[in-house]
Amino acid sequence: MNRFNKFPGIPALGRSGFASSLGGLLKWIVLGGAVGILAGSASALFLNSLAYVTGLRLDHPWLLFLLPLGGALISWLYLKYGKTSGRGNNLILEQIHGTDPAPIPLRMAPLVLFGTLTSHLLGASVGREGTAVQMGGSLADAFGRLIRIAPADRQILLICGISGGFGSIFGTPLAGTLFGLEVLAIGLVRYEALIPAFVASFAGNLVTSSFWGVTHAHYAIDSVPALSAAIVWKVVLASILFGLMGMAFSETTHAFKRLYARLFKNPVFRSAVGGVVVIALVYLLGTREYLGLGLPLIEASLTGDVSPFAFVGKFLFTTLSLGAGFQGGEVTPLFAIGATLGHSLAAVLQVHAPFLAALGFIAVFCGATHTPIACFLMGIELFGADAAVYLFIACLISYGFSGHSGIYPSQRIGVSKYRGRVFPEGTTLESAKTIRQKDRREAAVPLDLPTKSDDD
Repeated sequence: MNRFNKFPGIPALGRSGFASSLGGLLKWIVLGGAVGILAGSASALFLNSLAYVTGLRLDHPWLLFLLPLGGALISWLYLKYGKTSGRGNNLILEQIHGTDPAPIPLRMAPLVLFGTLTSHLLGASVGREGTAVQMGGSLADAFGRLIRIAPADRQILLICGISGGFGSIFGTPLAGTLFGLEVLAIGLVRYEALIPAFVASFAGNLVTSSFWGVTHAHYAIDSVPALSAAIVWKVVLASILFGLMGMAFSETTHAFKRLYARLFKNPVFRSAVGGVVVIALVYLLGTREYLGLGLPLIEASLTGDVSPFAFVGKFLFTTLSLGAGFQGGEVTPLFAIGATLGHSLAAVLQVHAPFLAALGFIAVFCGATHTPIACFLMGIELFGADAAVYLFIACLISYGFSGHSGIYPSQRIGVSKYRGRVFPEGTTLESAKTIRQKDRREAAVPLDLPTKSDDD
């Protein structure tokens, strides 16, 4: 097994011959399709339920006052019954990397489903991708145990769970395919799992939309500027800020998690306090527009007008909600933060606002997840191909300027982004931070100067 951690589950043509390759292809069409059906069905249940509880929250504003109680209940359930489920997406990444041989508990699926629906019902500012990925991963692992799949094939099956969950929750099968491959390690793509991941993502999306009848939001950029040096430089400048925003979101979320944990040792009490903080912010700012997914903010950024500082409000509500332990994920709030930031930058850069909002939509997400190809494909799937060049530039620049900090601490650094910075093999974003802190401490220690001897 080399440093690229190749998966032996799919035979290579030159090594095993045509028959073996055909057998491997058929095998993974069946297995990937099965995982996609499971993940897509779970996503359909979740999306329908999410729409229902969001409607209840909007119709009954008083539900917000139950947010501390709901947060406490979610944390108590995870504390009492969750076991390793509390690791969330990071647990799935660790399993794929082989650092934890224990199975992913099937209870992760109902726990994260209940926790996310409760969070949204009561007004926490959280997303939905984490729920889909965790349900997909836990169902894929349970399916693998049921059919007694080999350890190497299990890794690919878990990747299928990620791709199937992501592709079905957003209606983006191509982005779902690449997300499951790119999110594992920065700078590396696991092509051995490409076909299974695509089958799972495609099947998951097909089941969610065609069989269960769930509709996904897709957008349009009403006007794309002609390609010119001036507009490219403006896109580059905005994309640098998008990447920095993705990095800031990751760092702030982790910082709030550490702060809450340091101030309140009991996770149940910690989430209750977090709910009180969100309620206080609502009345301090006098608005509820930053609660939930943030879809109205996205719509307004792409079709109308939003507050110039809306991205700050969504940023603060989301990082505080996630830091306190509310369930859901980060991606859709990142979409909202990126879209509103792009809309605000458009006035400064003198660019069409919906156009820059669309770029911010995908580029801030890219900066927080380090998945540039998946984000580019998502931009194509959601906004169309007219702005493809700009979407690609935005993802590349955001990726380059977001550093080695992300929303998934267990994501590995396969290839460093910067030539002057080398990380040991197997370094995760979490351990990379420790390495950077150690290097800074060593650099701050002054060199020992020679002392004058008694003979001088």
